[in-house]
Amino acid sequence: MKKRIFDIIQIGEKDDSASRIFDLFIVCVILVHIAVLFIATFDGAAEYRDVLHQVKMVTIAIFVVEYLLRIWTAEFLYPNKSKARAVLRFIFSFDGIVDLCTILQFSCLYGFIAFRLLRVVRIFRLFRINEYYDSFNVITAVLHEKKNQIISCIFIILVLMTASSLCMYTAEHEAQPEVFTNAFSGIWWSISTILTVGYGDIYPVTVLGRLMAIAISFLGVGAVAIPTGIISAGFVEQYTHMQHEHVHRNALGTVSITVDSDSAFVGQSVKDVEDKYEMDIIAMVRNSAVIVPADGSKIMVGDILIYQV
Repeated sequence: MKKRIFDIIQIGEKDDSASRIFDLFIVCVILVHIAVLFIATFDGAAEYRDVLHQVKMVTIAIFVVEYLLRIWTAEFLYPNKSKARAVLRFIFSFDGIVDLCTILQFSCLYGFIAFRLLRVVRIFRLFRINEYYDSFNVITAVLHEKKNQIISCIFIILVLMTASSLCMYTAEHEAQPEVFTNAFSGIWWSISTILTVGYGDIYPVTVLGRLMAIAISFLGVGAVAIPTGIISAGFVEQYTHMQHEHVHRNALGTVSITVDSDSAFVGQSVKDVEDKYEMDIIAMVRNSAVIVPADGSKIMVGDILIYQV
């Protein structure tokens, strides 16, 4: 029964109607919860506040039950770990943190409910770029490959932000002591100027301050454009590499194998299977969609593994 519950609360397989129904049910609950949070912000909804609160509490109760079930069945999600380690791995995973923040009763954390759609929205295949590539894997691969460049750009932005804050304080403190009270008071101005075009609540009034603002605005545009260009170039490189790899491997010949419930591959990552069985998995067929799996992709019952001979 425990294994069956685990199968149901995971992303639904094509031939598992119970799991598909559960996914649709959770999607509806999430959408209802988000709708209630939005409606509650309107003044006209004050008279329905009690009803909205009750609906919100019911949806949160459903989330709590789901969260507890995922903790209870975590050992099947991470079969290579002990039960305690599997539970801790889930709790501190992205999905576990989002689930926990969703059920916490703090208004500042209500926005985390939207992130749950990233998990269950896959049943609608909204993130399939085409029949060969899974955009989640592509995004992850690009960010991992370009992480050093992205970190360097973030560091440059932080240095520019700190320098602009200090410069603006020096130029504007005497003219606006109530606005630029200390060196840190210019942080908000520098962030809004570097990353956008300025919010407008804090602005320089002196000639020197305005000249600095012009220079900082130009530098801010460049600082934002650099990481955008790096990520865009990473996507182009990734797609080009995957296309060439797909054509090359298809020319060499492949063999496919269907993963059944008794297979030793179930629950293991693609990398673990490749290392253990000396296989080169080039594609995976799941729910009639062909994807290029990442190293951390989990193999599930019903998957068709295509590997190079």
